[in-house]
Amino acid sequence: MATETLAPPSPQGLREGKPPPGRTTDRLFRFLCLAAGLLVLVILGLIIVTTAGQARDWFNAEGLSALFSTNWDPAHQHFGALGLAYGTLLVSSIALLFAVPVSVGIALFVTEVAPRFLRRPIVYVIDLLAAIPSVVFGLWALTEFTRPLANIYRSISSATSGIPILDSLFAHPSSSGQAFFTAGLVVAIMITPIITAITREVFATTPASQKEAALALGATRWEMIRGSVFPHSRSGVVSAVIIGFGRAVGETIAVALVVGSSPRLTAQIFGTGDTMASIIANEFGDATGTWRSALIGLGLVLLIMTVILGFVARAILSRADRRMGITR
Repeated sequence: MATETLAPPSPQGLREGKPPPGRTTDRLFRFLCLAAGLLVLVILGLIIVTTAGQARDWFNAEGLSALFSTNWDPAHQHFGALGLAYGTLLVSSIALLFAVPVSVGIALFVTEVAPRFLRRPIVYVIDLLAAIPSVVFGLWALTEFTRPLANIYRSISSATSGIPILDSLFAHPSSSGQAFFTAGLVVAIMITPIITAITREVFATTPASQKEAALALGATRWEMIRGSVFPHSRSGVVSAVIIGFGRAVGETIAVALVVGSSPRLTAQIFGTGDTMASIIANEFGDATGTWRSALIGLGLVLLIMTVILGFVARAILSRADRRMGITR
């Protein structure tokens, strides 16, 4: 009795048969990530469109020339934004000037220098500072900070009187201590925990093998940090600075309490001034008509300015990476 030999089944194509497990989940995950990324752009676009529509009366009344005018006088229906934009950038620049070196130094101390038993308490304190409401910083600065600073401002102004450039910067100090520089110092204290926390996490991602290799070649600790930690963490530090700058630009209550509420374009950093965020907080409750539209327009200008500066910072970082041959 002959047995019939069955031919082996032909292999199925790669696209036939049951799909491997996890493919559906992977596709769903990719879709959710794409949707989340697009949602951010949609929200940003809706914010711009909505605020632009509500700021239309301001632009119709004064045109784009309002962005380059320093005359902010609601009583006479003049709403120039240049002095306010200048005050915003000045306060933010002063804040970054003090906050970035301190934040990077704290992050390096925690990740590379501090003994283990000190790291956790320092991290807790930094995180606690980040959770303090801004109005608390503003009230503390207004009651305890402004008077001593007023005396310091007068001393510096007297010492630099007659010196070119410095005479213009430090002339006519505020007698109350409420000034651009005071607001910058307060904002610096507020953004330091944020920049420190992000920078610390970025420094901690530096591979231990890179640091150990640098030390094994005879590098000092500073040379190891400069040659291994900083190049690896450059983009993260820039991102931390951008986030800190965004917080500084948009800070409202604390700045409104200590900046002096005097919208103007001046080089006197010890004098009173105003910012876009603070003037919105101070005047929005009483504003109507074109005045209200101008305040909403200031919010739009503030948003666009932040986005533009973020792109500029990214462009500078990309150019530096290309010079060093780093591909991201």
